[in-house]
Amino acid sequence: MTLPDAPLSPAGTDRTFQVDLRGLVDLLSHHLYSSPRVYLRELLQNAVDALTARHGLEPSAPADAFGIRLYADGSVVRVEDDGVGLTEADVHTFLATIGRSSKRAEKIAEQRADFIGQFGIGLLSCFLVADEIHVLSRSARTPDAPAVEWRGRGDGSYTVRTLPASARSRPGTTVTLTPRTDAGEWTRPAQVHALSRHFGSLLRHPVTFDDGTGGPGAPVNPEPAPWTRTYPTPGSRSRALSAYAEEVFGFTPLDTIELDLPAVGLKGIACVLPEAVPAGRRHGHRVNVKGMLLSEQAEEILPEWAFFVRCVVDAESLRPTASRESLYEDDTLAAVRDALAERLRAWIARAAASDPDLLARFLQAHHLAVKSLAVHDDEILRMLLPWLPFETTDGHCTLDEFARTHRTVLVTSSVEEFRQVAAIASAAGLGVVNGGYTYDRELVHRLPEIRPAVSVADLDPATLTAHLDPVDRETELAAAAYLALARDALAVFDCDVALRTFQPASAPALLMDSREARHERTRSQLAREQEGGLWGDILGALRQEAPRAQLILNQLNPLVRTAVAIDEPELARTSAEALYGQAALLSRRPLRPAESSLINRSFLDLLAHALRKDS
Repeated sequence: MTLPDAPLSPAGTDRTFQVDLRGLVDLLSHHLYSSPRVYLRELLQNAVDALTARHGLEPSAPADAFGIRLYADGSVVRVEDDGVGLTEADVHTFLATIGRSSKRAEKIAEQRADFIGQFGIGLLSCFLVADEIHVLSRSARTPDAPAVEWRGRGDGSYTVRTLPASARSRPGTTVTLTPRTDAGEWTRPAQVHALSRHFGSLLRHPVTFDDGTGGPGAPVNPEPAPWTRTYPTPGSRSRALSAYAEEVFGFTPLDTIELDLPAVGLKGIACVLPEAVPAGRRHGHRVNVKGMLLSEQAEEILPEWAFFVRCVVDAESLRPTASRESLYEDDTLAAVRDALAERLRAWIARAAASDPDLLARFLQAHHLAVKSLAVHDDEILRMLLPWLPFETTDGHCTLDEFARTHRTVLVTSSVEEFRQVAAIASAAGLGVVNGGYTYDRELVHRLPEIRPAVSVADLDPATLTAHLDPVDRETELAAAAYLALARDALAVFDCDVALRTFQPASAPALLMDSREARHERTRSQLAREQEGGLWGDILGALRQEAPRAQLILNQLNPLVRTAVAIDEPELARTSAEALYGQAALLSRRPLRPAESSLINRSFLDLLAHALRKDS
């Protein structure tokens, strides 16, 4: 079926997009802004920018000459400022037009560094809680200009009219919202006051709140940021910053690190968490731009390794995203991130050099964070590697302590390998470090850079086996039959069996089997099964033999001495399987299904044998 041709418009005809404002507001509420509460932040931001422009007109005016007043009584929300105000032309340019620039708007955009936000869609956030926005303004640029009133509605319509100057006695702007019934959660007086404190507690202009009960307006930001105040002593300053951190984050910091980057006008504090956090978990940081809270979850302000601190900062030159709820990733933010990282490194260096007690408490809580930093930072490595705690055959201790008694340090490649050999290596006098945890193996291998007299090597099974004493020839011959049965029983696990003597005597057996060896045996087995035939036989003959596990029985253990003397073949096989299962359990590695089955079967067989013997 062929459709008829649609009528064509005349060639070259220009048309204008039709904007559905209700649809645009829905887009803002569900995708741009995280919550309807941002309407108050947008109103405060517009007021602050208006005050900034007013101070530009009157630079000699005192800093507190102009302010912001909030009012909420449950029926209306009102934000009034003493800012630069708007003329009728400004209203048409900035309030009634979305996304269109003018020569004046472009000029202001060039000077945007002086302002928190941009002219554009910010005011539309008020439609998240109200169906109508009422703006009454009088310009300070043209003192004889009339007052102007703008009423915008959620359906996209608006009205503008000029009023006598007496309608507003002084320059500035008042924005009034009549909340919808479904927006009460965000427009109740107590909530408006809480939101104003949340977003504006660090603003540099005086802000007050009136709940309509007739009392004096409550100050929203009664005190400047704590890092900008003067204190009588360094101790009182430290206590004040710590108290502020507890108020903001809910914990008493291990220490506070003052942050000051004059190039971008950034000041604030980094609060060292008193407890460890999971590796890789990043806390959000409170970022203010010119005193206005931008985000409580700004992860991008610090590098990933700095998850041991939470920051509160106020900056002049950081660029917000369109929603003004996070930071725009640009060269300035990257430079700030690098500079703040350097401040954290400097704090660690000072603690290492002058405050060993603080350093010890810090490392006890955050050694993993420091290890992640030391891997990539040679300076931190040199300063702190000897002081970092590791799991060793001497217990948990620092590498510096461990190196005093072990000039040769052996390091395992996995946690399970360390658990297999720890007790026996310790009894043999070997110094072994558990290298199975994140960063540990790599860091231990760098110890000679700091302590040249110490050598580090990976633990090789042959190294440990060489420290196990062989049994005498007669004992070896007497146990030969048992060892042959044991090897046959454990062949399914690619496991050899040997008899040695080692301490502690309480350990009946040691299973030497690395993760890599098990993976190689599994891979080889799958390859053989898939290849098959003559070609598989040829490849099998050429393939290097996969490393085998080794079960080393301890002749000093009474149970082993009894086992190797068993003359019943089936019982000997069962005892060998039980010894293998017990050694596998002690290694704490995941058991394969066949090993779990073997442990259950050998236990039941030994129990049945014991019951038959007693009956």
